[in-house]
Amino acid sequence: MIQKVLIANRGEIAARVIRTCKRLGIASVAIYSDADRELPYVYAADEAVHIGASQVKESYLNMEKVIEAAKRTGADAIHPGYGLLSENSLFAEEVEKAGIIFIGPRPEVIAQMGEKVLARRMMKAAGVPIIPGTEDVADVEQAVVAAAEIGYPIMVKASHGGGGVGMAVCHDENELRKHFSSVQTRSATYFGNGTLYLERYVQYPRHVEVQIMGDKEGNVMHLFERECSVQRRNQKVIEESLSPSIHDSTRERLYEAAVKAGKAVHYTGAGTVEFIVDKEENIYFLEMNTRLQVEHPVTEQVTGWDLVEWQLKIAEGEELPVHVPLRPQGHALEYRIYAENPETLFPSPGHISELKWPLGEGIRIDSGVEAGNDVSPFYDPMIAKCIVSGSTREEALARSMEALSSMEIKGIKTNIPLLIQVLKSNSFQAGQVDTQYLERMLAEARKK
Repeated sequence: MIQKVLIANRGEIAARVIRTCKRLGIASVAIYSDADRELPYVYAADEAVHIGASQVKESYLNMEKVIEAAKRTGADAIHPGYGLLSENSLFAEEVEKAGIIFIGPRPEVIAQMGEKVLARRMMKAAGVPIIPGTEDVADVEQAVVAAAEIGYPIMVKASHGGGGVGMAVCHDENELRKHFSSVQTRSATYFGNGTLYLERYVQYPRHVEVQIMGDKEGNVMHLFERECSVQRRNQKVIEESLSPSIHDSTRERLYEAAVKAGKAVHYTGAGTVEFIVDKEENIYFLEMNTRLQVEHPVTEQVTGWDLVEWQLKIAEGEELPVHVPLRPQGHALEYRIYAENPETLFPSPGHISELKWPLGEGIRIDSGVEAGNDVSPFYDPMIAKCIVSGSTREEALARSMEALSSMEIKGIKTNIPLLIQVLKSNSFQAGQVDTQYLERMLAEARKK
């Protein structure tokens, strides 16, 4: 049985894991950098270890320091949270070599799913539908030939990393030649590898993902889907479960494909299989995230499961209740609260002078800060998540407006006005959005 967990992360996800550990009677260890020493999660943990300077390479990304902190405090398990080292297969391997439990999938699975071309190949072999595309392309000339065969528009993507920084959409050969080298440079800088591949660009897609859990006995089950189409710069802003407008037949195909994907790699722990859904509701594998997702709370609200608790149980060898029918309970949405200018969407670090979170039925706040804290420029500007649930989507939307409108954060700019603007829009109210929806909405607002 796990007795003590070190959380190899910071902010709201560290606080989130600590809460579950406390409820289960498991001791928790926080790590913190110079910039984070006064954040709430540091004081919430049973123990806290200073890990280094504010720069992530000197602290949260320093594997040796993290593992040494676990050894020094007697932690028998490490929870990686999301981001930082959470999908670093070498870190997972080194944790296991140190005789510490890594709360996540096996290192080789992280490596396989982190290499996007290999992941596509494995999913195709497992019968999971994939977007037409290529293996790795060596240079721009090979990319031009391949793109002509696949057809434009095309997406240039990093083989070893995700997110907006590792991709570019090209509508013709000129754009492909223009963007290829810049994506290659960014990929080498951010992911340590400049290898690229091509995928057909699906226009106006939905981004729908399926939460899966796998145990050490080979069982894999789905915990329904999340709609994640409200994005800016390919980063999610609002997520909800269930998806508000796909057909039930599409839903079942997503579940079937996600479970196939999990079984194909003998997945253990919490993971997410992400899909693109086009206008005709064809589904295509996008990637597998081998960790807990930022948006996992909406799944918790509609299933009643504590996903962190189940991560711990699976790490201890417990079997999933695959024979117990799981039915969704109502509807839930998550709004990411960023310290950023709502007009430019650029980060807005600074000192939080006042902070008031909303209260009320169906409102959950997962926060990494409190009044008096500083939002550091060194890390991601997300400071909290507002999760709102109701028996129906309509009830959850009404509660969402109440929650966001009553939220008060002073001293820094936040994206709350943008979230309210989205919430008021007819398209979002009707559940009719795609991954370009937010960009179109912002462009129209700038014209007025």
